[in-house]
Amino acid sequence: MTQRRIDVGVLGATGMVGQQFLNQLAGHPWFVPAWLAASERSGGRRYADATTWRLDTPMADGLADQVVEPAVPGRGPRLVFSALDAKVAGEIEQAFAEAGHIVVSNARNHRLDPMVPLLVPEVNPDHLALVARQHGRWPGAIVTNPNCSTVVLTMALAALRGFDLRACLVVTMQAVSGAGYPGVPSFDALGNVIPFIAGEEEKIEIESRKILGSVAEEGVALHGMRVSAHANRVPVVDGHTEAVSIAIGVPATREDLRAAFDAFTGEPQSLRLPSAPLQPLLYLDAPNRPQPRLDAGRERGMTVTVGRLRPCGVLDWRFVTLGHNTVRGAAGAAVLNAELMVAKGMVE
Repeated sequence: MTQRRIDVGVLGATGMVGQQFLNQLAGHPWFVPAWLAASERSGGRRYADATTWRLDTPMADGLADQVVEPAVPGRGPRLVFSALDAKVAGEIEQAFAEAGHIVVSNARNHRLDPMVPLLVPEVNPDHLALVARQHGRWPGAIVTNPNCSTVVLTMALAALRGFDLRACLVVTMQAVSGAGYPGVPSFDALGNVIPFIAGEEEKIEIESRKILGSVAEEGVALHGMRVSAHANRVPVVDGHTEAVSIAIGVPATREDLRAAFDAFTGEPQSLRLPSAPLQPLLYLDAPNRPQPRLDAGRERGMTVTVGRLRPCGVLDWRFVTLGHNTVRGAAGAAVLNAELMVAKGMVE
């Protein structure tokens, strides 16, 4: 499809997630990052002076001289991406929606609101129907992407929905970049595993059931699958690895499940959205894959990889899945959400 370029804004543009948004938007065929917003202390400063660039890709041409503005609702383009910290995101995002903005958020604050889509475009694009129900609250809209670990898990589980998912046990091994900057102190992280990430297990357990659920009169009817999560921080830079066991209600062979993984695709692929990977879910046959260092960056970090599918001695089947937490699990996911909204005529 041919799409005229749309001016967009980034809230929290100076932080790590904001930088990743700008990295994803550099040279984007549909979106122009025309408005950068951050806290008042950054307002009026050149972007290069207001932030310390920490990504391993260089800052896009022209970005350094853009002036950062305070995050004031009513200013800037109608479509804004939120990279705000959860401590401040809730009220600010709501204020922008009340001012008529479409807010595509990476923050957790509105994810479980029954009127707000918690979107993974390949998995639950129909949940965008919830946006129309927000119009009684505000003239704008809020759409969220899930927790980074939840994105990886639900991409893999969505491929197996036809086998009647009954229960899921997931153990995450999460990269330090998921903690932001400066993140976990090096003395705690190096040569160590931290078996606790505040709030993470609860988010995975409830968000996955909302994403795999169905739109209902009162919001989203949660999927009936039981989910138990163990969250761990490991000394990896990028890429969340997850060991998953599932119980299913439909008898299946390994070949049946493998075929479901291989066949998985979605609306972003059929619509050929700019950020959509050609293969959103890739099964790797090697017995020691996927691995963060080798596989997290596939298709610009937007492909989720799966491997080691085998019977489970407690549930039915088990496998390993991996995704790039700051791309497919954060900024890249939000940009793909916005692309789907544009393709569906939801952004003027």
